[in-house]
Amino acid sequence: MTTPPAPPAPEPLPHRWSTAPFEPYAVEAMSPEQERVYLAPQWKLMWWKFRKHRLAVISGIVILLMYASAAFCEFLAPYHYTTRNTDFIRAPRQEVHLFHEGSFVGPFVYPYTQRLNMENLKREYDVDTGRPQRIRFFCRGDGYQFWGLIPGNLHLVCPPEGGTLYLLGTDRLGRDMLSRILYGGRVSLTIGLLGVGVSFVLGIIIGGIAGYYGGRIDLVVQRVIEIVQSLPHIPLWLALGAIMPPSWSPLLVYFGITVILGLMDWTGLARAVRSKLLALREEDYVVAAQLMGARPARIIGLHLVPGFMSHLIAAATITIPKTILGETALSFLGLGLRPPITSWGVMLNEAQNINVVVLYPWLLYPCIPVIVIILAFNFLGDGLRDAADPYR
Repeated sequence: MTTPPAPPAPEPLPHRWSTAPFEPYAVEAMSPEQERVYLAPQWKLMWWKFRKHRLAVISGIVILLMYASAAFCEFLAPYHYTTRNTDFIRAPRQEVHLFHEGSFVGPFVYPYTQRLNMENLKREYDVDTGRPQRIRFFCRGDGYQFWGLIPGNLHLVCPPEGGTLYLLGTDRLGRDMLSRILYGGRVSLTIGLLGVGVSFVLGIIIGGIAGYYGGRIDLVVQRVIEIVQSLPHIPLWLALGAIMPPSWSPLLVYFGITVILGLMDWTGLARAVRSKLLALREEDYVVAAQLMGARPARIIGLHLVPGFMSHLIAAATITIPKTILGETALSFLGLGLRPPITSWGVMLNEAQNINVVVLYPWLLYPCIPVIVIILAFNFLGDGLRDAADPYR
């Protein structure tokens, strides 16, 4: 039996190759516009998303300007906040003019002439429109200690030579309301930041321990939070504010109010941190960190807390205005900060009498910065909360 012939060998396939350099990611090549978005770091994505929230951007600018004015209030205020002028007690505000009898003079004010109305025993002020008094800029005025450290007397704006400059009127002691609002902003605004710092430290630590360990520790912490939350805040604020000794210095009273406000606002944040950590502690990266020997404090601070930073940002922007309102309410009732400290709440304490408000409505001007800063923080919180999660 003969063997069939072997089939012919197939012709070899042509071998082709490219002389171009090897680029394993050539298929994933992106346009410059795509690279700008896809390869951008997270902080840049957050900034792009935050800029789209116009109201939040405007609110952020307003907050920065208010904190800048508080930082440089000695330079911006035309008077020192303790300067008194008994000839102009509860004087109305002076309007700024540019033209006098049809000719340009520059920024100036008309002086006041005081007279006592014997029928109603009220001080009345007449405007002398025949004597324009030019406002001075970058001038020497009342002396001050910048941040209590550096002596100086340079002011952005000063009253005319031999005249007055009460752009928002004066109070019952003849002190300039504008200067006192600028000085009071330093206390009211910084007490919000310090109060948030206290509440955040307590909330993150206590809530982090309860959420990370769970079990009996979580049970004890939850009962403590429930007890604190069941206490009525306003009466407790009043009680804690009233027990501060009158002999304390203004600085001690300031820090005492800050601690009181911080102790009342940590419970909500602690519960939020606890619930987030209960969900995140079972993640693989947390287990990996535990197996590598990381301490609980490191795991909570570096691995778990950044996972819900958007919530913390939103909580901070809500807590700061609450703290400012708390200080204003305590000082308004006479149980918070007391003179010689100047804050917006201390200034509003003089406007409790309805007769005073009707006759001298400019004493309510400290309400305006309180309303503005609270609205600005709320709008800023909305924008930051959305920007903290740029992939949503």
